[in-house]
Amino acid sequence: MTDIAEQFRQLAAERILVFDGGYGTAIQNHGLGERDYRGTLELSDDQKGNNDLLSLTRPDIIEGIHTAYLEAGADIVETNTFSSTEISQADYGCEHLVRDINIKSAEIARRACDKAEAKDGRKRFVAGSIGPTNKTLSLSPDVNDPGFREIDFDYLKGVYREQCDALIAGGVDFLLIETIFDTLNAKCAGMAAREATEASGRDVPLMISMTLTDLSGRNLSGHTVEAFWHAVRHLKPLTMGLNCSFGADQLRPHLAMLAKEADTLIMAYPNAGLPNELGEYDETPEQTAALIGEWLDDSLVNIVGGCCGTTPEHIGAIAKTVESAKPRAVASSTVQTRLSGLEPFTMAA
Repeated sequence: MTDIAEQFRQLAAERILVFDGGYGTAIQNHGLGERDYRGTLELSDDQKGNNDLLSLTRPDIIEGIHTAYLEAGADIVETNTFSSTEISQADYGCEHLVRDINIKSAEIARRACDKAEAKDGRKRFVAGSIGPTNKTLSLSPDVNDPGFREIDFDYLKGVYREQCDALIAGGVDFLLIETIFDTLNAKCAGMAAREATEASGRDVPLMISMTLTDLSGRNLSGHTVEAFWHAVRHLKPLTMGLNCSFGADQLRPHLAMLAKEADTLIMAYPNAGLPNELGEYDETPEQTAALIGEWLDDSLVNIVGGCCGTTPEHIGAIAKTVESAKPRAVASSTVQTRLSGLEPFTMAA
């Protein structure tokens, strides 16, 4: 039987695959109260806003969102686990529920994909979402003590490992380390993912997606897109890409750089433009799809979807835009020493 990575690559060579869209707005549209989040769980803290907890207390809502994206044309959906680590769940006093949330979220996404595949015979995939946490290994939170760190590498690796183990146990196809603002955090998560995959005894390919903090094209830890790629290339990700940050137009030049350099599949999922003064996204599905359509002229992507502010309608419009487009040819790579500070360094042969 063809392994999942090879199966995915074969499909990506035939056509541009479609990723799903945002979950926050979709959940907000249900107008849930604190009791919906809490359910029957005995928790002391206010749970409103703990979207990941809904996988335990309102799985019907989460499966409904997955299904809406699948029906819109998504080939891949991500689990409702962006904040399902011990660090992130500590904000709600739910550290003890981390494993349950991740397993259940993976099972919900798997069930939605299996139902969609049974209807039309088209393969669907589940990506286990691993968000960045609100802690950083590269920067000090204390401006008066640049050497101070709230956490260390081994602790963070253990946090990520707990999530990866649970996502794999729940049945994900891939582990997606996304919205990366700190390169060292990403390397830590990548190590945890590799260890979890090896321990599981099955192949669970890695996906990596960086987020930029400004139009200069750097993440919060200061790395350019190319430098970041050099820093994580050893993890051999199935996909490398960019998400969040900006809309498709502002993301385009940075995506072009990555598409040129990375010898792996490129996945990008931008926001629906930039937020307005109320923090809302005004870009319509047609506008987002048209801007992503411009990416196709330069063959920049293999997988494309949406992030903040995007809806099933956005994904449906994107799916129509890319349905007959030619996917990017994976870049070839010569054997060279590639190093990374804040800027990339390639040693001449």
